[in-house]
Parts: sequence; C-alpha cells; structure tokens
Amino acid sequence: MSGIHIPELCGAILLPDTVLFPHGALPLHIFEDRYREMLEDALESDCMICVGTLLEEESNNYAQCVNPIGTVGLIRTSREMEDGRSNLVLHGVYRVRFSAWPGGKNYPYAHIVPMSADPFPSDKGPAMAKKLRGKVNEVLTVFPEEVKREINLVLDRAQCEPAILADAISQQFVQDPEVRLQLLGEPAIDARYEILFRYLTQIRENWQQN
Repeated sequence: MSGIHIPELCGAILLPDTVLFPHGALPLHIFEDRYREMLEDALESDCMICVGTLLEEESNNYAQCVNPIGTVGLIRTSREMEDGRSNLVLHGVYRVRFSAWPGGKNYPYAHIVPMSADPFPSDKGPAMAKKLRGKVNEVLTVFPEEVKREINLVLDRAQCEPAILADAISQQFVQDPEVRLQLLGEPAIDARYEILFRYLTQIRENWQQN
C-alpha cells in the first residue's frame, strides 16, 4: 500500500460498532443522500472513503462523537442500483487520525493524518508470529476444513509482515467492538499481538466451557 497517496481531506462514513482494519474488506450499502453525494465525490477523485466509529449518538460535533482514529479505505467495487442506492466494497488502506472536521460538505468531511506503527522488535518477531498463528489454529478447530484452509491461506500471505498479520487476524476473528477499537488505536505492533493472544485465548476458553 506504500504506493497509494493518502489525501489530506476525505469524506467519512460514520457507523456504530464498526471498525475497518488496514488490508481488511468492508461491504457497505449506501442509501442516505449525504453518503450518496460522498460516494459520487470519491469516485470522481481518489476513490477513497474513511470509516469512522461512532462512540455515541451522531451530532454535528464529530470530534466528540467519533473515535479519533479510523481507517481510510479504497473503493474496490461499486454498483449503483436504479433507485440511486449503491453497494460497494471498501478495502482498508491505512490507519488515520481525524485531526479536524472542517465542514463544507453535506457529509462528514475530515482532515486526516496517517498513523505509523511503532517499530516491531525483530528479535521477537518469528516467535510471536508462531505463537499467534498457534492461537488462531486453536480457534479454527471448530470450523470446517475448507474454512480453515481459506483463512490460513490469507494468513500465510500476511506472515512476512507483522503489522499485516495482526490486522488480518483482527479483521477476521475479533468481534468485540471495544477490542477492535483498542487494536485499531494501538501504535505498537507487539502490543497488538498481546491483545490478540488474550482475546483468542478467551474465545477458546469460553468455547471449552460451553
């Protein structure tokens, strides 16, 4: 994704309990007039839209009601229906901080700043990745073989990049909105791994108890 230009200003779709991670995919159904306008503007420019998580009921004070960190995504497919609604798939590109909401549009419009991850400890990388994949495979024991193969193929491709591996697992396995926000906002990749270790262990323990 390093070759993709991240705009300084970008439209944002605001959703409760929704987090998109870099390299993840999010299907969206666009029906509100303001978001139809946002999609049209995006398709005519850089094909990018941000996903912001609502922390409370939406208001005009976006700095208060939206999580300060979101993800800018690239529109991969977009299909408009006869009534003007659209179905699209947004591919996560980069974590961003919403630094300001300047307005001037009929939809949420933000000044965004890309967020870089803290350096990953290279001496611990292989061992941590192996441990994390082990936790994933423990969880996958309850899934059909075909699902296991497909998920492991995705994770195999991400294995060489610690940040991508963590984001891929976060997108696929973490359902708790609060934990997803924690993972999105954590700048240290090794800390993301620790959060995932705890979460996947808890999932496995809960399944064993039930």
